[in-house]
Amino acid sequence: MEIRQPIITFMGHIDHGKTSLQDYIRQSALVKAEAGSITQHIGSSDIPLDTIKKICGKLLDALKLEFTIPGLLFIDTPGHAAFTNLRRRGGNLADIVILVVDINEGIMPQTLECVEILNQYKTPFIIALNKIDLLSGWQKKDSFLIQNISSQAESIQQILDTKLYEIVGKLSELGFNAERFDRVEDHTKQIAIVPTSAATGEGMPELLMVLTGLAQKFMEQNLKIDTKGNAKGTVLEIKEEKGLGKTLDVIVYDGSLNQSDVIVIGTLSEPIVTKVKALLEPSPLADIRDKKTKFQHVKGVSAAAGVKIFAPELENAVAGMPLRSCLANEAQKVKEEVKKEVEEVIIETDKQGIVVKADSLGSLEALIKLLKEKNIDVKRGSIGNISKKDISEAQISREKDHLHSVVLGFNVSLMSDVKALNVKVITNNVIYKLIEDFEKWQEEERKKIEGKEIEFLVRPCKMQIMKGYIFRQSNPAVAGMDILAGNLKVNTPLMKKNGITITEAKSIQHEQENIEKAEKGKQVAVSMPKVMVGRQINEGDILYSAIPEEDFKKLKELKKYLAPEEIEILKEIAGIMREKNPVWGV
Repeated sequence: MEIRQPIITFMGHIDHGKTSLQDYIRQSALVKAEAGSITQHIGSSDIPLDTIKKICGKLLDALKLEFTIPGLLFIDTPGHAAFTNLRRRGGNLADIVILVVDINEGIMPQTLECVEILNQYKTPFIIALNKIDLLSGWQKKDSFLIQNISSQAESIQQILDTKLYEIVGKLSELGFNAERFDRVEDHTKQIAIVPTSAATGEGMPELLMVLTGLAQKFMEQNLKIDTKGNAKGTVLEIKEEKGLGKTLDVIVYDGSLNQSDVIVIGTLSEPIVTKVKALLEPSPLADIRDKKTKFQHVKGVSAAAGVKIFAPELENAVAGMPLRSCLANEAQKVKEEVKKEVEEVIIETDKQGIVVKADSLGSLEALIKLLKEKNIDVKRGSIGNISKKDISEAQISREKDHLHSVVLGFNVSLMSDVKALNVKVITNNVIYKLIEDFEKWQEEERKKIEGKEIEFLVRPCKMQIMKGYIFRQSNPAVAGMDILAGNLKVNTPLMKKNGITITEAKSIQHEQENIEKAEKGKQVAVSMPKVMVGRQINEGDILYSAIPEEDFKKLKELKKYLAPEEIEILKEIAGIMREKNPVWGV
């Protein structure tokens, strides 16, 4: 058994410096080469032990730390999503995550996304509190970080502490205990925050020391692998390479992969069984994505390694899928295992729920985990852009529950030939924002449904028969009515102050026009059957809408849709009815 490099994934909000930190370590210029200085593709970089020792320098002597790991394997991510692509059965590929936070911007939407997902996968992480050199008045010093901080002006130290503890507070709200790395008492219970600058290199030795120290102290058993065993890996990206055709960028996290090995790769249907034609490995400190990176043909690689695979029949390969090597006579057995692993994530059920689409198997898994945590049912979950089949599934759900006629898409879009008729399509490239948008839509739809429901109930209304405005005494009685509060609708039953229902508003006229509803302040002519003016009703009488008890109970539930004056009348009506029946409407 040998100890492999820990797999380190960089996560964080866009432009907070994930690639810049790695660039400092690699002494490469990937940031400058990429569009808008933002990482465009998933990449891996092999960081040899000598590089770590060189950066840590005198800090090694001060702490007397001896390395047992052979180096580090860095995985860079576009934005925040690639962590989820780096999946393996029952967990995540990353041994430790470096969550990069811009000290001036603090916790941002994609940072929250990362923390949510890290919590889901129970992945240990440390925080690189980056861009300390941009703090107003910061002076670069060539000494250890703690000495650097102590030698800054008092006001700068206070700004640093304030910003750091704002992040500590935010993480505390999310259920995490964090502290500046030199103040951490227990690394199993506290998250270390290391102030850094990718521009000046300050904090980089300390970041690597915390990283390697954690890996060696708490993860050594997990890093032991059988280098002679069959390879286990995850597909990062599928690329077209000039002269080769389709290739796979893969992280091998266990065993060894050799040229001519039989490999099994997960897909959305039957797994691919093929043979490795060539293995291409980037030079040390190079990034697998860099167009200038020179690849060398290798006969084999051992975990942990980023490698480019050339093989036939890769057309249906998908990012985030498992990859296994095996003997030819074991291919069928491994194929079944891989298929089962994929089916654990791809959801297809008959039960009620929403349709979910994502760009890779890992991000689909993360999205479904978060939805389940919120008790949101998923009927169908798959990979790729939103298709006609997805819309059809959501339309079927609509027949049973309008609130489930939804397709959620993470990092995907609606296919150009598809129309989302009677189906709500919500897409976003931040998982928690996607779920937030969905919950907001559901709440708005519930309000609409409840709003419609309230229209069928007898609403609270209080009115007075106007003196001198009796147009007909009976059959039906027609009288001028002053609406004191609420709304009077046609066919509303009416009662007197004694709680006895005596008639209804058969029709309402305003300025000789028939109307369906009269609001507070209007004076209207109301036609009332079964009563005679002078007997059951008189000029000056106060009348109320006679609300049935069941309607009253529903109105109490939906009172957020009632005006304050309607709520007051509702209380008046309840008071009248409870004089005869103390438990009316309770």
